[in-house]
Amino acid sequence: MTSLLGLLIQIINLFQFILVIYIIGTWLVNFNIINSSNRFVYTIMEGMYRLCEPSLSFVRRYLPTFGSLDLSPIVVYLGLWFVKSLLIEYWPRY
Repeated sequence: MTSLLGLLIQIINLFQFILVIYIIGTWLVNFNIINSSNRFVYTIMEGMYRLCEPSLSFVRRYLPTFGSLDLSPIVVYLGLWFVKSLLIEYWPRY
């Protein structure tokens, strides 16, 4: 059972890492530091978009808008951290 807990924790850690990289990547594209017309950059950003955007759009439905400030990545990251903490705390130990 501990190996299953370890796997779940690593999956959550991986998704948190991808989410942070996606946020930084969108900032870099929006500030024209990296060019999204580059095929490699486009492929990487599209893959991260497909991984992160379902959870972000779910949270955006319930968050009020704050102008151009998007708080959904923070909420998703904190939610993942909370789920990870709950798993660690309440996972049955034998």
